[in-house]
Amino acid sequence: MKYESLTAEELKKNLSEQKKKYDAILKEKLNLDMSRGKPASDQLDLAMPLLSVLSENTKFPKGNDYRNYGLADGIPELKALFAELFDVPQEYVYIGGNSSLNLMYEMISDAMLTGVLGQTPWCRLEGKVKFICPVPGYDRHFNICEKLGIEMISVPLTEDGPDMDIVEDLVASDPMVKGIWCVPRFSNPSGIVYSKETLKRLAKMKTAATDFRIYYDNSYFVHELYEDAPALANIFDIAKELGTEDRIYMFSSTSKITFAGGGVSVLIASPKNMTSIREKMGWKTIGFNKIWQYAHYLFLGSVNNIKAIMQRQANCIRPKFELVLSALQEAFGDSDTVTWNAPKGGYFICVKCLSGTAKKIWASCKKAGLTITPAGASHPLHMDDADSYLRIAPTYPSLEDLKKATEVLITVMKMTILEKLLQD
Repeated sequence: MKYESLTAEELKKNLSEQKKKYDAILKEKLNLDMSRGKPASDQLDLAMPLLSVLSENTKFPKGNDYRNYGLADGIPELKALFAELFDVPQEYVYIGGNSSLNLMYEMISDAMLTGVLGQTPWCRLEGKVKFICPVPGYDRHFNICEKLGIEMISVPLTEDGPDMDIVEDLVASDPMVKGIWCVPRFSNPSGIVYSKETLKRLAKMKTAATDFRIYYDNSYFVHELYEDAPALANIFDIAKELGTEDRIYMFSSTSKITFAGGGVSVLIASPKNMTSIREKMGWKTIGFNKIWQYAHYLFLGSVNNIKAIMQRQANCIRPKFELVLSALQEAFGDSDTVTWNAPKGGYFICVKCLSGTAKKIWASCKKAGLTITPAGASHPLHMDDADSYLRIAPTYPSLEDLKKATEVLITVMKMTILEKLLQD
């Protein structure tokens, strides 16, 4: 239905119908959750063999006893596997604990406290450190900046990545712009994949800050839903040719490959950066869980096996994405009031509603027993000036619950949009 072309009387009639549906939903006392990109139980079940790959008869590789100290930057077998997966040299790879977000925080807090490659720590600089934040983006990235007192500059995200005309002007003119957040493949929440041209411009651009870094969160690198999902160019190959590979910190993890709360993380950086990273991490930890790293190596085995695991993961969640996308299409396919992405991978659907409605949609969903990500979370400090973006996470509920959750969401969206159109 093309809501924007309805007369006032038609709007009132449709609004009355949606309010009746909403009132009926309220009586159901629902408790549904589409708030975060969590794997469902059937996805986690796929990794259960990970728990049995080690036994009392396990023999560790000759010369290494992973029950002991040592190899603080990770076991060589897993480093080699990640190096092959991301097509980088093994010496670029550092294996961390279960959270890549923790590694991101470590890199930024280290820059604040001890500086980047011998340069002045950010906390000692006059003026405020600034980060470029493509929007819509990942709320936990923005939380790190907010809690560390870093000023965030919102830059629109296009179909090819951040608006590079704006980014290039910002980094060239202001030495206090120290970083940019990037989710280059199946971006959270928009689902876009950065183009090769965008990666070239990120690697090539002139920066006023000599310690500028790209915080390259490549967490969804292998999380394809369809075989024709667009590929991501290798930013390290591009940057190496340009002599700028030191400006990249790449992060990823197995959180949505094995266990969300019990995977391993990886940090990838140039040899110059890696020397500093190993030294600084050595101040904080003797090392991460090498026994668990070895279990991951035995379970994952090879790049081809990782791809096979991810195909099984995709089979679990693809129907959920298609259910939500089909419902959006049926409800708003001929309307300009709501737009959304149809991602080829990742964990989210980004919905852009009529301006001035997202917060009310979120609140009305909550009242009806459906938890979705708070409106504004996709923007720094939750400041979505248009009040239009919603992040939908379809993976966690069962198909039955997801169907009901989507029904609630569509009803609330229709009701709120109709109220807004009447008001305007």
